[in-house]
Amino acid sequence: MLKVENLKVNYGGIEAVKGISFEVPKGEIVTLIGANGAGKSTTLRTITGLVRAREGSISLEGEVITGLDTPAIIGRGITLVPEGRRVFPDLTVLENMKIGAYLRNDSLEDDIAHCYELFPRLKERSWQMAGTLSGGEQQMLAVARALMSKPKLIMMDEPSLGLAPLIVKGIFDIIREINKSGVTVLLIEQNANMALQIADRAYVMETGRITMSGTGAELLANEDVRAAYLGKGK
Repeated sequence: MLKVENLKVNYGGIEAVKGISFEVPKGEIVTLIGANGAGKSTTLRTITGLVRAREGSISLEGEVITGLDTPAIIGRGITLVPEGRRVFPDLTVLENMKIGAYLRNDSLEDDIAHCYELFPRLKERSWQMAGTLSGGEQQMLAVARALMSKPKLIMMDEPSLGLAPLIVKGIFDIIREINKSGVTVLLIEQNANMALQIADRAYVMETGRITMSGTGAELLANEDVRAAYLGKGK
């Protein structure tokens, strides 16, 4: 589905991403874990065209998309749920969802209904201003808005950030449901335990480089990963 090769990204004079390569196979959940400042969010922003790559290539289903603008990339089937949710606070829940479909010209009714099935709470609050929702509800809305573009690949940047444990479990259950419906998932998450539990494969990113990779289960059992990211040694 997605192939990233030798990607290098600069912020000013700082090399934030230092030649990383990884793949996201169709139909899988792939996660990038790592500390703050590792370059994970920069990687997602570069894939979506929000940041320009200095070197390297990004391909979607064999087509090079490096250098395309963000609407063109979204039109090819990639969408991003940004860190911090970034809903439009002065628009209703339904209006926020429709913004996710701004490139579409077909009927939205079935997809709105599907999002309401995934997130019944959004249906109850469809005419409520997004800025008045709880943090968990705003995260649900950010995911629903992304799904309205009918993506092949959905990328999520820290979906559990700042949420209560019970809400976090619900978000990860929804990620599984989205994947089961046929959408490939690339996930960035500091809750490494939860992310690795649902991941088909995973990569550890440190200071702009990928330092380790394997299946989610393999990294979950790795002593170095456990010590660094799960708070558990031997």
